[in-house]
Amino acid sequence: MSIQLLSRCAVVLLVGTVAVGCSSSSAPASSSASRALTVYDDTCKGNRRACIYEGSYEPGERDYAEEEAKRLNRAQAARIRRW
Repeated sequence: MSIQLLSRCAVVLLVGTVAVGCSSSSAPASSSASRALTVYDDTCKGNRRACIYEGSYEPGERDYAEEEAKRLNRAQAARIRRW
């Protein structure tokens, strides 16, 4: 009988823990991540060339990047036209 009681308590505790974890509105942002974004934003505002990657690409990465840039440009143009 005590094993059943312990099992029930464990289930209630698990459900309670999950409920508390899921009820929080949002997870706090990592301070190091937000600090890195701020540094990146500050660097790029003053000097755009400082933010352009000039290293080598992995195989297929350059083609992917160019296609993604084209897709984003088309999406932005469509948004501007709708506006």
